Amino acid sequence: MKKFRALIIGNDINAYYLARCYHEFTGEKADLLANYIAGEKPFSYTRYTNILNIRYRENLWDEKVFLEELDLYFNEHKKEKILLVSSNETYGEFIAKNKAKLKKKFFFNYPSVKLQHTLVNKEDFYKTYADYEIDLPRSIYYDCTKDEKINECDITFPVIVKPANVILFKHISFAGKKKIYKLENMEELNDVINKFKKGNYTDTIIIQEYIPGDDSHLFDAVVYADKNKKVKMVSFAQIGLQEHAPRMIGNAAVIINGYSQYPGVEEQIEKIRKFTEKIGYQGFAEFDMKYDARDGKYKVMEINARQGRCSYYIVPAGFNLIELLYKDLIEGKDLKYKVCNKEVLETFVPKKVVKKYITNEEYKAKVLSMWKDRVEALNYKKDTSFLRKLLLIKIRYNYIKDYKNFKWDWK
Repeated sequence: MKKFRALIIGNDINAYYLARCYHEFTGEKADLLANYIAGEKPFSYTRYTNILNIRYRENLWDEKVFLEELDLYFNEHKKEKILLVSSNETYGEFIAKNKAKLKKKFFFNYPSVKLQHTLVNKEDFYKTYADYEIDLPRSIYYDCTKDEKINECDITFPVIVKPANVILFKHISFAGKKKIYKLENMEELNDVINKFKKGNYTDTIIIQEYIPGDDSHLFDAVVYADKNKKVKMVSFAQIGLQEHAPRMIGNAAVIINGYSQYPGVEEQIEKIRKFTEKIGYQGFAEFDMKYDARDGKYKVMEINARQGRCSYYIVPAGFNLIELLYKDLIEGKDLKYKVCNKEVLETFVPKKVVKKYITNEEYKAKVLSMWKDRVEALNYKKDTSFLRKLLLIKIRYNYIKDYKNFKWDWK
């Protein structure tokens, strides 16, 4: 293998496990570029690590600053091949938007900005792909820039409410902010709408049917489509527990790849493959789904135009994310299509949380039977400084507190 560098943009769990992928594949440290806010401590997930060279830059969310920093980095390493990978949608959009310039300096694999927008903006997503292979939940839309009243006859409670524009939502703050809301009546719905407006959210919110079922009805699929827009890998994993902190609802806390208690997995994987190729996607994508027992369909809640926060599970299942990018983009290999179906348990929470908060007893038993061989994206045996160990203990303790203090009513 010829040497190459990996420049990871971002500073979250996703960014850390991408660095871990690079280290597992090459034995070398990855480089990380992250936003810095004056007066704030660097985000915890990448602190005290031995597998990253980290550089911070103020205002990296600004596209001009972002491009300046990439130019600086390229000029330092212009004699080397550089793989460029973002951990979030904002930077992924910047990369796609400046593809003509950046492709002369870096190797990367992202869909067009236009295609990204149809996925990242949830209103565009549900409207654009209503008649495609995948199944979607019923949704209506409310424009927060207007003062229109919602017709209560159009809504059957409970409902799920979430922002259509996740990038805008990520960069604003207001009291009671959550990633998604489950609401029981019009009073709660109007209250949330007012919070969005007062928080200067100036786009559409999605008001969506609630699909019944506990967390074990949730599923995750990771897709990789090569530079020629052909799908080369699809995973399919059943979630048993999602996070409960308000800003983290919807993120998997316990997940098993290659396992499902519900039927129709092969058919759903094929739907995902066909859909991904039909829309001309390239790069990594994550499908968030919920199994609807009423009609036996996996409803796609959203598609992230990147690898997901919990996507590390595909690595011990045989598909290192960095290796896939390297073989496709730098080596130019024609990868064969494979389904990632090896059983792998990935968890972000301690066993105490698993035992207490997973409500599906069959799923819980499966998790506990696999516990000894579990993987944790942040817990890397080759990155075990004393301070990092303390950090992981703190993260686990915070999870215990979050589950104790915050509840998610799935009934």
